[in-house]
Amino acid sequence: MQATRIGLDIAKNLFQVHGVDAHGKTVIRKRLRRAELLPFFAQLPPCRIGIEACAGSHDWARA
Repeated sequence: MQATRIGLDIAKNLFQVHGVDAHGKTVIRKRLRRAELLPFFAQLPPCRIGIEACAGSHDWARA
């Protein structure tokens, strides 16, 4: 199944990714290091990504 929405909890070194499909079923649950984050999202089809509100969220949203 393909994730239609992803929640991203950003941190200093480890990031938590939680993705759900159109029915709300969990399809992605991963813990990624900083260097793994952009390559991970580059291989996914387009979807909506929600990022926690904090000082670094604007920088990650631009990336």
